[in-house]
Amino acid sequence: MKQRLSPDLFSIPVEQIKNGYFSDSYFLRTQEILVKDNHHPRVLMQVFQRQHAIVCGVDEAIAIIKKCAHNPDNLIIHALHDGDRIEPWETVMTIEGDLANFSHLETVYLGALSRQTKIATNVHKVVKAANGKPVLFFPSRFDHYAVQASDGYAAHIGGVYGVSTPANGSLWGADALGTIPHALIAAYGGDTVRASKAFDTHIDPQVNRVALVDFSNDCVGTSLAVAREMGNKLWAVRLDTADNLVDLSVLPHMGTFKPTGVCPQLVSNVRQALDREGFGHVKIMVSGGFTAERIQQFETANLPVDVYAVGSSLYNDNINFTADIVMVDGQPSAKVGRSYRPNSRLTLVE
Repeated sequence: MKQRLSPDLFSIPVEQIKNGYFSDSYFLRTQEILVKDNHHPRVLMQVFQRQHAIVCGVDEAIAIIKKCAHNPDNLIIHALHDGDRIEPWETVMTIEGDLANFSHLETVYLGALSRQTKIATNVHKVVKAANGKPVLFFPSRFDHYAVQASDGYAAHIGGVYGVSTPANGSLWGADALGTIPHALIAAYGGDTVRASKAFDTHIDPQVNRVALVDFSNDCVGTSLAVAREMGNKLWAVRLDTADNLVDLSVLPHMGTFKPTGVCPQLVSNVRQALDREGFGHVKIMVSGGFTAERIQQFETANLPVDVYAVGSSLYNDNINFTADIVMVDGQPSAKVGRSYRPNSRLTLVE
């Protein structure tokens, strides 16, 4: 039986949500009218979206309802589980009860569902394209810090291997992963070997040693220099060449392919160089503008990539959830074009 996250795991600003601070004003006015008019029909609210997706945010939406509705014990919720595959228009949740008790929550729970489902779905596409190779979730620097916990959880639901911040892993008990940043190399005067040795000296030995090797735009030369110095301690090198640069090792091969950034030729050059000097144990991690489509291209070409670190593309696109009242006091009452869509996969939320 699938388990749900406890509502107590989520950091929810309960009083602000109850007071309507995050709600669209028309939902607040709906609530005000119903209360002042003493009109309390029992409604069935139905939640859906329009794409093939991996649903996520269900447990947080439930937490929002349970903690922020005015009389949550009088509401009946049925819902899918985080991680379920969903079809366009499939009902993912129903809420039954007095609309005045939860009208103010629609903006908030739909937002949680929309964002987390987007991330879980995007991550799932990337993980599928990676063909079983680990994918790291590294986009947190591209959005507000307040969303890191739920984003990281959605990435976990999508199948990601690791995350970059402690907040990303907080809801599912994962430690943050991370390589050496360009900033550390710069702080050591651009000396990647020195920065890598400092990392090795001062960071917990349980953390994999991964050297970032594009600082001088010579990934082959830098990879070999670090590998010679660190030997078996070096777990991987990370290629992160900017999309407007051509790595030094790629220049002799230019002519019939896009040579900039982390291109296939660069990956092959680094692998071959490491293997020639006996560093076959050193893995290759790639980052910088990777999408599901680009990873698929790399995998189809059978390139020797061991780990993909993916960033901003995991925030692309939108998946938008909608909530409709479809029944009132047990009778159909949906707007034209909408109707009650029962879903046998929904389970009662205790």
